[in-house]
Amino acid sequence: MADGGDTSSLEAARRLLEEVAPPTSPELTEARDGFYDAFVLRGIRVHAAQPGTLLCHLTVPSRLLNSGGFLHGGATASLVDLVATAAFRTAGLRTRGEPLEMNISYLDAAFADEEIDIEAKVLRAGKAVGVAVVELKKKSGKIIAQARYSKYLGASSKL
Repeated sequence: MADGGDTSSLEAARRLLEEVAPPTSPELTEARDGFYDAFVLRGIRVHAAQPGTLLCHLTVPSRLLNSGGFLHGGATASLVDLVATAAFRTAGLRTRGEPLEMNISYLDAAFADEEIDIEAKVLRAGKAVGVAVVELKKKSGKIIAQARYSKYLGASSKL
C-alpha cells in the first residue's frame, strides 16, 4: 500500500482513530462511544489509507498489557474492531451497526513500548454487512494476531 492514498480517506481515518477527546460530531459518535475506545486508541497513528485499506502504527502502551506483561487479548480484539470499522469508513461506508462476528488467531506476543503495525482490508461490503481482515504485526514482520471481522453496517432494516 502506498503511503497516503486518497487524502480524504486518510483524514477520515485519522479523525476516527487518532482523536482521543470525546467525540464531538455525530459521525464520530456513531463509530466510537466513549472512554474505553479512547483508552485503547490513545497513541495510534494512521500511516496510510486507501479506499477499503488502512495501515496504522501503535507503540504498545503499558496500560494495554495483561498480567503476563504483553498485549492483552481484549485490547487486541478492540483494536481489530476499531481499525476494521475505520477501514469500512475509508471505503465510504456508514458504520452505525455492531460487530457480528470476530475470529482472532493470537500468534505471538507484543510487549510494552514495542512498535506494531495494524492493517485492515475490507474484503466485502454489502448493503447490510461488511467483512474485513485485520493483521497486527511486529516491525520484523512477525504476525502477532490475524482476524476476520464482520460488522452490521446499518444500511438495511432486514437484519
